Amino acid sequence: MFIASGDAVPCFKGFTLIMVSETVLVYQLHQDDTRCSNGCNITKSENFKGTKVRSFRKLMVSWIKSSGFLRSVLLSSSHAYHRDDQQLHGTPLRYLLTPSLQKEEAQRVEELGWREMERISAFPGISDSEQRLYIPGGGVTKALYTDCCTEDISMAVVLIFCSEGDNIPDAFALVNHLNDWLHLLEKPTQGSVQWRVPPSWRLLFGSGIPPLLF
Repeated sequence: MFIASGDAVPCFKGFTLIMVSETVLVYQLHQDDTRCSNGCNITKSENFKGTKVRSFRKLMVSWIKSSGFLRSVLLSSSHAYHRDDQQLHGTPLRYLLTPSLQKEEAQRVEELGWREMERISAFPGISDSEQRLYIPGGGVTKALYTDCCTEDISMAVVLIFCSEGDNIPDAFALVNHLNDWLHLLEKPTQGSVQWRVPPSWRLLFGSGIPPLLF
């Protein structure tokens, strides 16, 4: 969240807010004492858990509304092993749009060939009449998306199905997918967009064996 240094209330009208949900895809983005390689960003307080999640969502939604963003985008992921039969085919990338953003961007994402996150049966094998949105491993993604729908906030969720391990290729796939829509960086005529990556990604599997041992 942006905290202004002065007394003036910042105005972000016309800007796009891009958020990253802490899921299986982005463990590198926060301090985790149980892992050998920590990311470039370190939180100054404990991660939000339990009862703090609801108050955190309420704070985020309030801040997004008061800041006047043109749109908000939440980058997230979901456990690949939880996919049902229809989700096993084709691209692992999915999207969700709140009703207010659906009016503005539905045609654009359709032209891009994006695939909307499927609703699955609430009672598989028993009844298919009741469908629900299911994002296992997505952390606060589903709840924040639901809050933004209720508050009439223009928000998109862009996510990818992935597994534990080296998720760097998944991260590039996700941000390139987003770039097709928002044009954050110009795509070169040959090759792919050169994104700047955190230095910690070079130490994903540790720093290697010291040569002085041999």
